[in-house]
Amino acid sequence: MNDKTIDYLTKELKIDKVIIDLCNEVEKEIAIQFMHIDEVREFNQYKVLGAMQKNRLSDTHFNYSTGYGYGDIGRENVDRIYADIFKTEDALVRPHIVSGTHALSLCFYGILRPGDELLAITGKPYDTLHNIIGIDESPSGSLKDFGINYKQVDLKSDGKIDYAQISKEMNCKTKLILIQRSTGYSWRPSLTLDDIREAINFIKNINKDVICMVDNCYGEFMDYQEPTEVGADIIAGSLIKNPGGGIAPVGGYVAGKKELVQLASERMIAPGIGKECGATLGINRLFLQGLFLAPHVVSEAVKGAVFCSKLFSKLGFEVNPNFDSKRSDIIQAIKFNNPEALIAFCEGIQKGSPVDSFVNPVPWDMPGYNDQVIMAAGGFVQGSSIELSADAPLRSPYIAYLQGGLTFDHAKIGIIYALQNLVNKNIIKM
Repeated sequence: MNDKTIDYLTKELKIDKVIIDLCNEVEKEIAIQFMHIDEVREFNQYKVLGAMQKNRLSDTHFNYSTGYGYGDIGRENVDRIYADIFKTEDALVRPHIVSGTHALSLCFYGILRPGDELLAITGKPYDTLHNIIGIDESPSGSLKDFGINYKQVDLKSDGKIDYAQISKEMNCKTKLILIQRSTGYSWRPSLTLDDIREAINFIKNINKDVICMVDNCYGEFMDYQEPTEVGADIIAGSLIKNPGGGIAPVGGYVAGKKELVQLASERMIAPGIGKECGATLGINRLFLQGLFLAPHVVSEAVKGAVFCSKLFSKLGFEVNPNFDSKRSDIIQAIKFNNPEALIAFCEGIQKGSPVDSFVNPVPWDMPGYNDQVIMAAGGFVQGSSIELSADAPLRSPYIAYLQGGLTFDHAKIGIIYALQNLVNKNIIKM
């Protein structure tokens, strides 16, 4: 930061000079990590551009469709572009998919039938999937209600996949294996593409017909390849995370083998209709513009995560991943070990937001979660976690999960606000 910026932060935003000096020191120490992030960004930018050029994207694809949405050439071209980027036979990209959880549920309900078994090999899935699967007590309509069995293989203590246990749990009824790439609300490394490739190869050697599905939320454009390029049969994710680039106002996607994507589409609309219906109401331009910006936006979010990791590790907190670890999602976890520090961190992130900066986040009973959750999310799109946000279930050991940041500058100042709030509350001494 130059003197003018430092002067503005201290006088106008009331940031302590000692915090600014520490952050400048941190930024110098992570320069090598930033260089690698930029290399991945550049590759993915050209990949997205190439897919749009190959599919002859035109402003005619931005036209408005209504009603049934028959013949929406923009919708069809968005699907082709996504399929090209993910190197898949087909894709389903729709504003009617309201979240990553919804996209995943379309795959589960579309592919699985009574008597089939779903096996999760990365431990208990993300909280919002518990009610869909039927883990513990769940509302009517879960997979369990439809006679679909669920089993899981927990990761080993070092966060690695337990292959010996997978071989024991797989059986003739195992139809779909779920691999969660991102950490969710857990303290483990995100799975790298090498991890995913190795797991899928192991599974296919046991039974080549088992469907391998990857929850790709938070993982798009983090590497030179996507899970479908290393063996995944189908993936799903949200457009208000990485691939929407902060521009898509809603939506989700499914990409993979043609017959599997078709099954998901028929679950979304109706059997026999599938992908052929669904008015896009002029949203295609936002989907495509967001996708075009996504590699850059993801790289900015990752830089913010690296900055946060280095900063809070220097302050003595346990972080996951470490600043120099290989990353496979945009999430940065910080272990606070007490609820007051966790809440103060989230309050600071909210204060650094462009929207609702004056609002104070409080823990609440959020739908789909079994613990109270605190969420700091002052974004332009409600719930958009490619925009700077922080959230956490209120349970020991009180871990905050930071993600997003449309620009590194915003991620950085949001993290600075969070640290300043911890200092102001005498939780951290500087």
